[in-house]
Amino acid sequence: MKIQFQLNGRPVQAEIQPDTILLDLVRKLGCRSVKRGCETSNCGLCTVWMDEKPVLSCSVLAARAEGRRITTLEGLEKEAGEAGRYLAEEGGEQCGFCSPGFLMNVLAMDRELHSPDEEAIKEYLAGNLCRCSGYMSQLRAVKKYLNRRKEG
Repeated sequence: MKIQFQLNGRPVQAEIQPDTILLDLVRKLGCRSVKRGCETSNCGLCTVWMDEKPVLSCSVLAARAEGRRITTLEGLEKEAGEAGRYLAEEGGEQCGFCSPGFLMNVLAMDRELHSPDEEAIKEYLAGNLCRCSGYMSQLRAVKKYLNRRKEG
């Protein structure tokens, strides 16, 4: 089956099998930031945006991308770089394996929530697993990133 969609702002056509998952398709199309982790929709490593909303690409059939806008970290380099600096300054990046999916959710949260408190931040990011950081450094970084406009 043939589908058409936008990937990071560019029109794309792809030939897929009916059971192809979005994770496999975007990686095949060169988006290596999207990672395979748990394959059970529990770790957040495969997070992409579908029409500006975060989805777990390991649990979305590629056919659902038809006519949609799919965004990966490759399409958000400037924003991701800024948020990533906050993460690095707080020591929250550790090995970095979880960072792309984590950053996709942080950037979505920045667009969606206005002045979230700590509990709202934790709830929004609950599906992102990190085996290295212990989360406190990530939480500090996210708070600083979300408050950056107030400080400047």
